[in-house]
Amino acid sequence: MTALARPTEGRMIGGVCAALARRFGTSATTMRVLFVLSCLLPGPQFLLYIALWILFPSEDRTRTW
Repeated sequence: MTALARPTEGRMIGGVCAALARRFGTSATTMRVLFVLSCLLPGPQFLLYIALWILFPSEDRTRTW
Protein backbone atom coordinates (compact mmCIF):
# COMPACT_ATOMS: atom_id res chain seq x y z
CA MET A 1 0.00 0.00 0.00
CA THR A 2 1.18 3.51 -0.74
CA ALA A 3 1.07 6.58 1.46
CA LEU A 4 -2.05 8.68 1.48
CA ALA A 5 -1.17 11.78 -0.52
CA ARG A 6 -3.29 13.59 -3.08
CA PRO A 7 -1.64 13.07 -6.51
CA THR A 8 -0.71 16.05 -8.65
CA GLU A 9 -2.04 14.31 -11.78
CA GLY A 10 -5.42 12.64 -12.16
CA ARG A 11 -7.30 14.95 -9.82
CA MET A 12 -10.86 15.95 -10.51
CA ILE A 13 -11.63 18.25 -7.60
CA GLY A 14 -9.31 17.71 -4.67
CA GLY A 15 -7.64 14.41 -5.43
CA VAL A 16 -9.15 12.60 -2.44
CA CYS A 17 -10.76 9.81 -4.50
CA ALA A 18 -7.56 9.42 -6.56
CA ALA A 19 -5.50 9.12 -3.35
CA LEU A 20 -7.86 6.53 -1.88
CA ALA A 21 -7.93 4.59 -5.16
CA ARG A 22 -4.14 4.50 -5.28
CA ARG A 23 -4.00 3.39 -1.64
CA PHE A 24 -6.47 0.51 -2.09
CA GLY A 25 -5.40 -0.51 -5.62
CA THR A 26 -8.56 0.39 -7.52
CA SER A 27 -9.23 2.90 -10.26
CA ALA A 28 -10.02 6.51 -9.46
CA THR A 29 -13.23 6.20 -11.46
CA THR A 30 -14.42 3.38 -9.21
CA MET A 31 -13.78 5.49 -6.10
CA ARG A 32 -15.59 8.47 -7.61
CA VAL A 33 -18.62 6.35 -8.49
CA LEU A 34 -18.68 4.90 -4.97
CA PHE A 35 -18.51 8.40 -3.50
CA VAL A 36 -21.37 9.67 -5.68
CA LEU A 37 -23.46 6.62 -4.78
CA SER A 38 -22.71 7.15 -1.08
CA CYS A 39 -24.05 10.69 -1.39
CA LEU A 40 -27.48 9.18 -2.01
CA LEU A 41 -27.41 7.85 1.55
CA PRO A 42 -27.94 10.12 4.54
CA GLY A 43 -24.75 11.17 6.24
CA PRO A 44 -21.88 13.64 6.26
CA GLN A 45 -20.14 12.49 3.05
CA PHE A 46 -19.36 16.00 1.82
CA LEU A 47 -17.94 17.01 5.18
CA LEU A 48 -15.79 13.88 5.22
CA TYR A 49 -14.51 14.67 1.71
CA ILE A 50 -13.59 18.21 2.75
CA ALA A 51 -11.89 16.94 5.92
CA LEU A 52 -9.84 14.42 3.92
CA TRP A 53 -8.97 17.14 1.40
CA ILE A 54 -7.52 19.18 4.25
CA LEU A 55 -5.83 16.25 6.03
CA PHE A 56 -4.21 14.48 3.04
CA PRO A 57 -1.05 16.31 1.98
CA SER A 58 -0.53 17.11 -1.66
CA GLU A 59 1.93 14.80 -3.38
CA ASP A 60 4.25 17.63 -4.40
CA ARG A 61 4.66 18.59 -0.72
CA THR A 62 5.54 15.06 0.41
CA ARG A 63 8.43 14.48 -2.01
CA THR A 64 11.88 14.40 -0.51
CA TRP A 65 14.81 15.60 -2.59
